[in-house]
Amino acid sequence: MEYAIVDIETTGGNAGLGSITEIAIRIFNGNQVIDSYETLVKPLHSIPPYVASLTGINDDMVANCLPFADIAKDVFTMLEGRTFVAHNVNFDYSFLKHHLGSAGYHYAAPKLCTIRMSRKIRPGLPSYSLGNLCDALDISIAGRHRAGGDADATALLFSKLLAWDLDGVIPAMLNEVAEEKQLPAALRNDFDGLPNTPGVYYFYNDSDEVIYIGKARDLKKRVGQHFAIHSPNRKGSKFAKKVARISYEACGTELMALILEVLEIKRVYPKYNTALKKYEAKAGLFVYEDENGYQRMTIAKAKKGYQPVQVFTTRQGGMNKLRELSRRYGLCASLCRLSSCELCDLVDKQKDLLCTANQAPDVYNQKVERALSFLKKDEQGFYIMDKGRHAGEKSCIWVENGQFYGMGYIDNDADIYSLNDVRDSLTRYPGDHYIMQLIISYVCKYPRKVAPITGKPVSAEWD
Repeated sequence: MEYAIVDIETTGGNAGLGSITEIAIRIFNGNQVIDSYETLVKPLHSIPPYVASLTGINDDMVANCLPFADIAKDVFTMLEGRTFVAHNVNFDYSFLKHHLGSAGYHYAAPKLCTIRMSRKIRPGLPSYSLGNLCDALDISIAGRHRAGGDADATALLFSKLLAWDLDGVIPAMLNEVAEEKQLPAALRNDFDGLPNTPGVYYFYNDSDEVIYIGKARDLKKRVGQHFAIHSPNRKGSKFAKKVARISYEACGTELMALILEVLEIKRVYPKYNTALKKYEAKAGLFVYEDENGYQRMTIAKAKKGYQPVQVFTTRQGGMNKLRELSRRYGLCASLCRLSSCELCDLVDKQKDLLCTANQAPDVYNQKVERALSFLKKDEQGFYIMDKGRHAGEKSCIWVENGQFYGMGYIDNDADIYSLNDVRDSLTRYPGDHYIMQLIISYVCKYPRKVAPITGKPVSAEWD
């Protein structure tokens, strides 16, 4: 057996968003290194200052180097047919698998992690980072945080672990990899055609009916999990035997996949998508005036015919939102039916601390109106521009009047001169509260990817 011992340096920690700046591969036959490959790589993005400080690789060093697409064939040739070995293997493997796939090379290999092996073969050490591990095991590292130096150190570590492995830890790990999936032969071609990118997948039965739809951050990995021998997903294992065909729709981002999954499940209603109820509104925020003239905000079960200010998938989610509004605008907990209000029970001599519910209705109601105005800000329009399915396009999600309008992909060289051009390029879809919750959650996490639908025209290059 031959092993490809790999180390890479990158611009960031995410394979889909980052770029490779350096790669080193050492081919190890179990006794010695028999071949070697090492090169700097011109990344698609600028190298962040903190990364340059750590690795010593800066933009000037890689300015005249080949991009990964131009060396992909050489890398693939070195890796093909060999067991992939690295320290924290999933990081290096995910980057190379993704970037090889983008260059047109389907790569899949058994992999071994020297961190996991070290924990089992040399347990009890204080740290299993490469530097500390090599110090503890008397392995020298020349060129720390450079691909070549770290690859050489990993090769020395791996050779020692092979020699120390008297209990067959490494063969057992390889057996786990080999037996991980039991994919029916009839599905092999469909499975091999799946990319390691976000998307939505479809399972068909022998009558070519869609029986299950799912979304994935990594299509191939997620689909394979349905056929794993020891899959914890019992529901998946029940219908996996009924799958006769697999298809997929690639998406630029996980959010695009999440939205498309909801839309497709509602369109098709597959037999085994039994979690459809999670898309239904369970509670709403309602406002009404009580007999004393106070505007009261409360969370109640969503009912047809009653228009809530906002809807929620869970009652708890609604309660949390109302608590936030109560704290922000000084609303009375009792009037909001959150809990009893301690301030309401204070005696008159402590007027400065009295609850706002003891104020005149028109004064209190102004606070409620401010809270409602705050909620209406969510109804302003915006769009999310993000990565596409390939380097030549961008994805876009459009929200208008607080509702999901549509989404789609726009070529980088498309004739786009205004925001109306962006909107007109998208596919119109029916929206609902659940899709908006997905979008709002994303917006809270990545606010820099959001832009208002009023403003300057965007450039054709999508700068």
